[in-house]
Amino acid sequence: MLSQTVVKRLKEIVGEKNVVTDKVGLLTYGYDGTLLSGEALGVVSPTTTDQVVEIVKLMNEHNIKLVPRGAGTNESGGTIPSQEAVVISFTKMTKIHEIDTENFVAVVEPGVINFDLQVELEKKKFYFPPDPSSFKASTIGGNVGECSGGPKCFKYGVTRDYILGLEVVLPNGKVIQTGGRNFQSEPGYDLTRIIVGSEGILGLVTKVFVRIIPMPRAKKTMLAIYDKVEDASQTVADIVAAGIIPTTLELMDNLLINTTEDFTHAGIPRDAGAVLIIEVDGYPEDMDGQVKTIGEIAGKIAKEFKVAQSAVEVDQIWTSRRSAFGSVARVRPSYGVNDITVPRSNFPSAIGGVLKVAKDFGVTIGVVAHAGDGNLHPLILFDQRNKEETETVHKAEQALCMMALDLEGTISGEHGIGLVKKKYLDKEFTPAAMGAFRKVKRSFDPTNRFNPGKIIDL
Repeated sequence: MLSQTVVKRLKEIVGEKNVVTDKVGLLTYGYDGTLLSGEALGVVSPTTTDQVVEIVKLMNEHNIKLVPRGAGTNESGGTIPSQEAVVISFTKMTKIHEIDTENFVAVVEPGVINFDLQVELEKKKFYFPPDPSSFKASTIGGNVGECSGGPKCFKYGVTRDYILGLEVVLPNGKVIQTGGRNFQSEPGYDLTRIIVGSEGILGLVTKVFVRIIPMPRAKKTMLAIYDKVEDASQTVADIVAAGIIPTTLELMDNLLINTTEDFTHAGIPRDAGAVLIIEVDGYPEDMDGQVKTIGEIAGKIAKEFKVAQSAVEVDQIWTSRRSAFGSVARVRPSYGVNDITVPRSNFPSAIGGVLKVAKDFGVTIGVVAHAGDGNLHPLILFDQRNKEETETVHKAEQALCMMALDLEGTISGEHGIGLVKKKYLDKEFTPAAMGAFRKVKRSFDPTNRFNPGKIIDL
């Protein structure tokens, strides 16, 4: 419990309405996109960098730890207060300070929702490519913390590729700026890239300089339908081998097709084993040739290939994909999201590995994937109230991680490490590398006050 002295001072810093200490109010800050939970000592919502500095100094004076939080959509337990700590919520730092189309940069606060930024950029015919499925809720600060990806990451890259600079409050209360607004590299150590994806364990981001790009002149959306998920995975490999880089190359298996159809009624055949959502963009004169080549490759295996003919049809297709995670609640009350990624050439093998894990452990797994990146999200469906079933799911999750490593992949492509994947990290990295990670953490945060217990243990 926070002392009245600390609570009073927090209210002086941010205002009474921006401090939460009652049990009911704290409840929602103990959850994220996982099935984990925790309990915060309190929640404080700053609106300026100066307030963040004062909060950090106050917490240091009273030896209290801080857990940063955006919208809480992360899938790794990164925002769960797993130790006694105050949650610092950035959802009220929502200013878009500037959109500079001449220099291809926008300056925003961490609480700006990805979708809201996209709406403002669209007015100027620009956009910010990283668009995770949670983009209508997730914040830019959260995207930075997790180094989020999204459907467009095959062609355009992930969040780290679009961050030019950051304003960061360090654990000692000092403010630094990394990078800058008009260049993509910085002299000396690249602190921007060290902080992006660090899940708030090194510093608190209070301003983000994001790289924006002009909207493409044209795009085409295609749907390829298959009898088997293995067939769809082979088309992914064939498209990549042909040197074609679609904007998106998304896969859903039969289970996800049916759960999303219940909600969207997009007209995807329910008996299909899998579908690929393929999109290309660029100049209008390039579209027909790309669509023709992709159609020829997909047509060798797919039982049906079609090109969306209207904006409504495109929206239906993408609504299906973006609702995939939530839709599985129609089958089982709980699901575990995995985020394994393998080299694209090994994507068919990874699909086979997922099917083997489902069979070996007797679990139901739905597969949705950023297939162009080799990034799979196997969703293991279960009932958390059944302890035996839950234990089996955890074993299956470990098997999926080990399978990805065997295929020269990674245990986490875009969802971070947090609490969920921390126990597997030393399977991917050598003891020397793990030691280097700990030294970086200690150099920024020697007393382990920022988001303690996440990613690594000191």
